[in-house]
Amino acid sequence: MGLHERRQREKESIRANILQAAFSLAKTEGWASLSMRKIADAIEYSAPVVYDYFENKEAILFEISLDGFNLLSKELVKAKKKHNTPEEQLTAIVDAYWKFAFKNKEYYQLMFGLGMQCSGKGQMKKEFSSFQDMIYYCTYDIIKKNGSNTDNACHMSHALFSAVHGLISIMMMRNTDIPSTMNKTTLDETVSAFVKSL
Repeated sequence: MGLHERRQREKESIRANILQAAFSLAKTEGWASLSMRKIADAIEYSAPVVYDYFENKEAILFEISLDGFNLLSKELVKAKKKHNTPEEQLTAIVDAYWKFAFKNKEYYQLMFGLGMQCSGKGQMKKEFSSFQDMIYYCTYDIIKKNGSNTDNACHMSHALFSAVHGLISIMMMRNTDIPSTMNKTTLDETVSAFVKSL
């Protein structure tokens, strides 16, 4: 391995360590308490080294949130592929989204700005839209199969996204006084009623 390749690999390693340290700190202390100084201390480098790789904390949060959106997208695609009908696919996608949110709370909170400023300042349009796009296409296919007006697919799928995200947000922000089983039951009933309404 040449000197250039070795230096490149070292840079990639430091960058990955910065992101991993930031995510680990967020899991133990929360996103709000994250700072460039804490990240530098965690990887045992000086703060200027961290700034060599990322302009500011926002840039680090943006990178981590993209990782979250990519992980979510993979889970949604995997769930959809297990089913053939749009009704089953829609239910599976929503269920996978719900499971991802609670299995990966730190990612979800960062991705959607729960309890903090949303990362990315609107830069994540493609990644952010993954779930919405998938439920739109399922909704469209169900409406078309039922012989109804497909012009309503966009509005209807947005309403479902709002309901699902709203339930997750409520659960995450008030998890001590709302039983998880009640919210999951509400989610299942909402999806069932949504499919029947198309």
